[in-house]
Amino acid sequence: MPEAGTSLDQRESRRASIRNAKPFSSFLTDTFQRQHDYLRISITEKCNLRCLYCMPEEGVPQSPPPDLLTTPEIFLLSSTFVSQGVTKIRLTGGEPTVRRDILPLMHQIGSLRSKGLRELCLTSNGISLQRKLDSMVEAGLTGVNLSLDTLDPWQFQVMTRRKGFEAVMKSIERILEMNKFGAGIKLKINCVVMRGINDREILPFVELSREQNLEVRFIEYMPFDGNKWNKGKMLPYQEMLDIIRSKYPDLRKVQDHKNDTSKTYEIPGFVGRMGFITSMTHNFCGTCNRLRITSDGNLKVCLFGNAEVSLRDILRKSNQGNPIDERAFEALKLMEHEWGPGLVSSSDLIGGMTHEKELLDVIGLAVKGKKEKHAGIGELENMKNRPMILIGGPCHENSSHNGDGIYLEKLPGSRARAFSTSSLFAPPKLTHLTTSGTVHMVDIAEKDVTSRTAVAVCSIYFSNSEVIPLIKANQMKKGDVLGVARIAGIMAAKKTSELIPLCHPVGITSATVDLKVQEPKSVDLQKPSAQSLPGAGTDQEDSYKFHTPSGHVFPKKDQGHRYGSINITASVSCDGKTGVEMEALTACSTAALAVYDMCKAVDKRMRIENLHVVEKSGGRSGHFLESPKERGPNL
Repeated sequence: MPEAGTSLDQRESRRASIRNAKPFSSFLTDTFQRQHDYLRISITEKCNLRCLYCMPEEGVPQSPPPDLLTTPEIFLLSSTFVSQGVTKIRLTGGEPTVRRDILPLMHQIGSLRSKGLRELCLTSNGISLQRKLDSMVEAGLTGVNLSLDTLDPWQFQVMTRRKGFEAVMKSIERILEMNKFGAGIKLKINCVVMRGINDREILPFVELSREQNLEVRFIEYMPFDGNKWNKGKMLPYQEMLDIIRSKYPDLRKVQDHKNDTSKTYEIPGFVGRMGFITSMTHNFCGTCNRLRITSDGNLKVCLFGNAEVSLRDILRKSNQGNPIDERAFEALKLMEHEWGPGLVSSSDLIGGMTHEKELLDVIGLAVKGKKEKHAGIGELENMKNRPMILIGGPCHENSSHNGDGIYLEKLPGSRARAFSTSSLFAPPKLTHLTTSGTVHMVDIAEKDVTSRTAVAVCSIYFSNSEVIPLIKANQMKKGDVLGVARIAGIMAAKKTSELIPLCHPVGITSATVDLKVQEPKSVDLQKPSAQSLPGAGTDQEDSYKFHTPSGHVFPKKDQGHRYGSINITASVSCDGKTGVEMEALTACSTAALAVYDMCKAVDKRMRIENLHVVEKSGGRSGHFLESPKERGPNL
């Protein structure tokens, strides 16, 4: 039977839409078949409040402006995600309304409605929202999540460390007034409930929904860097339900939508509803459809995961690594128009970037690495993560929380050592692993700041007698082998936390790399005749006349000493709370790799061996020194 109230043309159009529907993007589908069609973008790190659960009282360090996404970059990323199936975008912060160009930005993103975007939402504290609402609605604003944790003006100042309660209430009133005239803004008021602080206000918040078409959402208090979380302050949602039922016993559950983060309830006779976001006691990871982009351009597949990958850096390859401002954006479009496809399509901006494939590959890899669900309370409170203000929106805007894919780039300050040095007598264990086997940050807050030093060694052995003379005479075509390797090792020591996924960044006070040439021992065997191998080497025409036949086989015994070696020693020091063994090992191994690179045209059978720490001092475990006998005669 035809549907009542629908014309033949409408029914045919609906059938055509179903027939022509594209499959959801594989880049945004994880291994648990969760389809991520909701993107949250932090457009600023700044905020005009200092909420207790969100930001440390002293604030947080701000990223340099060139590190933050520009408006064209936010639009390009939005376009790419919409082209892959994202239908909802939420702008967050910090506080998004403090961004000067938020209105033109929203108008640009709103233009993506013709490409498939259905919802453009905002998370705000409401302080400066009221005067921007009209233009935002014109841009396509469909929803506002407004953070308000108390209805008491004095308590507001205590919880936010700022004034502004009246401004927030004016923003709420303005939204409700605009909705009476058809604005259609879905209004949700988010309240983080903390035991002993604002739990007595649960019932007054419920009363807000008696005559107003809004949803009040009560949020379980969650741990983030700097918010001094403790389990005693966390009020489980079941206790919140009990408080509400004590006055409204007919409170009843409402059917939730598939991807809702909150458990929705209603009271008969009330116009509005209330919800509970239960991140700590009852996760909703199974239906998570959300991804986050931080204001500095990193993709987070989960709110609580401390692993991130930079989309900004890939995006900026089209502009030689520089920020894409309005002028650069217009230049790229002009270049596209004149030279053809490859940068940004002037007719269809969605997915028109040179490096779109690389961008999508990285996004897909991150999404595929998303875990099924997040850790429990005990692990979350010890996990290192950004302060909430730097993640993107108040913590009650979260979805599922999962682990950290090792393919993702680092979050500054979130590295963990693979082994603890806290006690020589404790049972051996990997302290960066939780009891369930997930990775978390080793907390070094309680460690003392001490002077720490680590020394690492390794050797690179040569397989013919021609290499050492070339190195000593500084006749390698690539230049000074020992000098380049020394610099490479020192640079690598300073970059260790960016190379090794679970290392704390440390403030290095000293880094030295010493390379000692070990002369070859006398050779008893008849030396093969040298021959020239034109064109051999590294495919860079850097071959030498000193190449030896590739079929030469050396005896195993003492073969490493027969043609000489370079012994490398790296020493690194710092004044800090964690050791520098990894920095010393990284310096030593990188110096050896530099030697290999400089010499590979002459010797393709070099071997790097015996990399290890020979000395460590500072910290709770005291001083360790390997004996010369353990180290070996060549070191």
